[in-house]
Amino acid sequence: MNIQWFPGHMAKTRRILTENLKIVDVVIELLDARIPISSRNPEFDKILNNKPRIVALNKSDLADANVSTLWNSWYAKNDVASIFINSIKGTGFAQLKNELKNMMKDKIEREKKRGRITRPIRTMIVGIPNVGKSSFINKIAGKKSAQTGDKPGVTRGKQWIRLNREIDLLDTPGILWPKFEDLNTGLHLAYTGAIKDDVIDTIEVASKLMLKLRELYPQNLLGRYKLDTLEFENGIKILEAAGRKRGCLISGGEVDFNRIASIVLDEFRGAKIGRISLERPADLEFKEVESIE
Repeated sequence: MNIQWFPGHMAKTRRILTENLKIVDVVIELLDARIPISSRNPEFDKILNNKPRIVALNKSDLADANVSTLWNSWYAKNDVASIFINSIKGTGFAQLKNELKNMMKDKIEREKKRGRITRPIRTMIVGIPNVGKSSFINKIAGKKSAQTGDKPGVTRGKQWIRLNREIDLLDTPGILWPKFEDLNTGLHLAYTGAIKDDVIDTIEVASKLMLKLRELYPQNLLGRYKLDTLEFENGIKILEAAGRKRGCLISGGEVDFNRIASIVLDEFRGAKIGRISLERPADLEFKEVESIE
């Protein structure tokens, strides 16, 4: 299955990032807490270079709290400033603002000693489509400053937003990358909705998600779809069994795979199957070993 999505406006966004980086003090990199590896654009490393950065893991309320604890330890071990946030409730936002000011503390002190008027900290938010940037901006600004939607790619331009007297925020559109490193990356982005459903095979994606859930959260899968067993030969068979339990049938008693696939993806994205994390720090270490080999 080939999953690729790189609209023309994303190439433009890459240019915008490069152009504005010189006037930005700190970059906020917004990730999906459920897939910290797959939701991280590897091109950002090249674009952002050594610019100070805070990793904000959004949708933490949808992620497995135990796995998030593992990620928190991993980031701390690797000296990465990271904060788990919830853009709907505003969880973690006070901590994020404090971290921004803490990172710029020395520079602000130097400016004061030189007698210069301290300007607001300039920060830029970057992230892939549908990671929740618009909701993040609206919440942190305390007003509806950015257009929101449940489809990826809503934000198309750039805009400066005054958060308070101390912080200015530059928003940019979401950006993916021209080629995914592996199929799992594309699948994880498809599971979470970062890639539009109309450019993927939802039945195949949902069947592969069933296999992933069987591996990581079998009890959640059994309970949500009232399955008697998970001993199926492949994901499509699990999807079929779930469809029968849900009554997703067409004439002749056959399963309506399009309908049950849509249900499974929607319920995963809404955490109705449970709080689920698809990636762990050990997965990242495994990928690094693979790349070396």
